[in-house]
Amino acid sequence: MNLRLHIWRQPGPDVQGMFKTYDLDGVSEHMSFLEMLDVLNETLIGRGEEPVAFDHDCREGICGTCGMVINGRPHGPLQRTTTCQLHMRFFKDGDEIYIEPWRASAFPVVRDLVVDRSSFDRIIANGGFISVNTGNAQDGNAIPIPKPDADRAFDAAACIGCGACVAACPNSSAMLFVGAKAGHLGMLPQGQAERGSRALNMLLAADESGFGACTNHLECEAACPKGISAEFIAMLNRDYMKAAMFGRD
Repeated sequence: MNLRLHIWRQPGPDVQGMFKTYDLDGVSEHMSFLEMLDVLNETLIGRGEEPVAFDHDCREGICGTCGMVINGRPHGPLQRTTTCQLHMRFFKDGDEIYIEPWRASAFPVVRDLVVDRSSFDRIIANGGFISVNTGNAQDGNAIPIPKPDADRAFDAAACIGCGACVAACPNSSAMLFVGAKAGHLGMLPQGQAERGSRALNMLLAADESGFGACTNHLECEAACPKGISAEFIAMLNRDYMKAAMFGRD
């Protein structure tokens, strides 16, 4: 198939960016979206032009690195699908595709489609862990956990930290990410001791990083490639309110 690509090009964080148009021929429907960009970059390099910078790592839908906005939607047109798992058979010959980076002040553009997501790291560093002494590793059945709680904790832990929730939110809120990271610990016995302080500290870090507030648009839930439920935002809000009113823990 033949495609016309409109790609955001920005040499650096302090340089004005703009869309640049590329015509790419002979794209196989069996290619992934990132493989299509690889072909484009090989073409650009062959012409002596700068290749398009974009993030990628595992290319298996696990690492969360490959975030980009495709035709106005984070990760593209398919629900619960990362960019690296999106294939060109879902596009048509002659399509025009607009590709741009996440748009959020907390995710400053580094170059082209690459953004700095270290703000997520700062949120995790401020509470996304268990620091109390829980002893040595035990057998899996040593601490009984109700299956509904274990299942919900697993659902929250599926978050890959890609940032699609932030890119989709009109407020650039990170509440779904924070809710998932706090929620999967808060559902387990080992995470109870710091549950209140975890909510307070992680939300404070999110505010300091420049993320917006949640106003329940739920675009985050729709854009999440792992289908993380907005129920975890409600859980995070409850933990925050309890900790703010009655003490951190």
